[in-house]
Amino acid sequence: MPPVIAIDAMGGDRAPAEIVAGALQAVAACDVDILLVGPGDAVRPHLPGGRAPARVELQEAAEVIAMDEDPAAAVRSKKDSSIVRAAEAVRDGRAAAMVGAGNTGATMAAALLRCGRIKGVHRPAIALPIPIFGEERIQLLVDGGATVDPDPEWLVEWAELARAYARVRLGVTEPTVGLLSNGEEPGKGDSLRKRAAVLFADVKGFVGNVEGRDIVRRSADVIVTDGFTGNVALKTLEGAVTGLAGLVFGVVDEEGALWAGAADALKLRLLEAAAPLLPDNTGGAMLLGVEGVCVISHGASTATAIVNAVRVARDCVRADVVSKLRESVAGNDAGAGDAR
Repeated sequence: MPPVIAIDAMGGDRAPAEIVAGALQAVAACDVDILLVGPGDAVRPHLPGGRAPARVELQEAAEVIAMDEDPAAAVRSKKDSSIVRAAEAVRDGRAAAMVGAGNTGATMAAALLRCGRIKGVHRPAIALPIPIFGEERIQLLVDGGATVDPDPEWLVEWAELARAYARVRLGVTEPTVGLLSNGEEPGKGDSLRKRAAVLFADVKGFVGNVEGRDIVRRSADVIVTDGFTGNVALKTLEGAVTGLAGLVFGVVDEEGALWAGAADALKLRLLEAAAPLLPDNTGGAMLLGVEGVCVISHGASTATAIVNAVRVARDCVRADVVSKLRESVAGNDAGAGDAR
C-alpha cells in the first residue's frame, strides 16, 4: 500500500495554491496518497472541480498558524490549526508522515507535542541537505534552526541521529562528523564548542572541527552545530549563492552581444549546474528526534519543492528511518525528560 503523507495546505508563503498543486503532483510523481489539511473554503478552489481527486483526501482544519506567530503558544492555543491536525494524523496512524512549509517553529512544536520525542533525545534538530559543489553528494547540516541554545550533550545526540539518517539518505555506510567552529584546530570555539568537542571524542566518525568554508565542500558528511549558528550559516550560503548567480548572469547578459550564441549556451549550462543548489530541488529537511516522520520545506516552497519534500518523506517511511533513529540513541536516555 502506498504511504499516506499529510500536508499542511496552509503552510508557506505561496499557500495554499502552490502547496495544493505540489500535493496533487506528488500522487503520481511519488506514488503516495495525500491527506491535505486546511480550511475547506481556502483549499477547494485549488482542487480540480473543487473536489479532492482520487488518492487525495481533504481534512478540514479551521485555523492557520501564521509565519510570525509564537510557535509554542500558537500550537497550544490553535488546536484546530492545519499543522496541528497534520501532526495528529501521524500520531493516530492515519498518515505515515507529515510535510510542512509554514512556520518552522510551529511545525516542530506540533510534531514534538503531538508525536512525542524518541526516548533518549532531549530536543529535536533539523537535518538540512546541503549539496556539495561539483559533486553528486549531499552533506547534512544539523541543527538548521530547531534548537538555538542547546547543551553540548545534545549536539552529541544530534550527531548520532544524523549519522543514522545519513546512512539512509546519503547511502554512506560510516558517515563522518565535523563540529562547526571558528577554526579547525582543537580548542577553538566558544564555550559550547569547547565543551562539545570533549564529548565528540567518543562519537564514531568524528573528524574534528570544521569551518564555515567546509560547508558545500568534501569535508564531513555531517556537520553539527547549534540551531542559531546553523540557520545563520544556511541563510548566508543561500544569499551568497543567489548573489553570485546574479553577478555571473549579469556579466553574461552584458557581454552577450559580443559572445553571440555562446552566451545563451553558457547560461543554460550554468542553470543546469546550479539546479542541485536550488532549495526547491533539494527536498525537505527531516526533523530528527521525534516519534514520526516530519519533513520541513522552506517557506517560499513552490509545487516542485512540495513534490520533492513528499519524496523525502516517502523514502523515510519506506526506510523505516524512525526505528533506525531510535536505535542510534538507545541507552542514551538519561535526563531526556528535561524539556527546557
